[in-house]
Amino acid sequence: MKVKYDKNVDILYLSFNDEKIFESDEEKKGIILDYAENGKIVGVEVLNASQQATNPAKVEYEFA
Repeated sequence: MKVKYDKNVDILYLSFNDEKIFESDEEKKGIILDYAENGKIVGVEVLNASQQATNPAKVEYEFA
């Protein structure tokens, strides 16, 4: 998984795999889901990320 924040355009992108994006849907305003041709989620794009997260450039990783 990859996490990228572009502060110039204020977009946070979470990439789950390297599959080619076949379709994108804006499920809710400012949240775009990218899908592969087989329907799997490829990534999630958050527009105006600084309005959604306190510090979109800070990433914490946790697993159990």
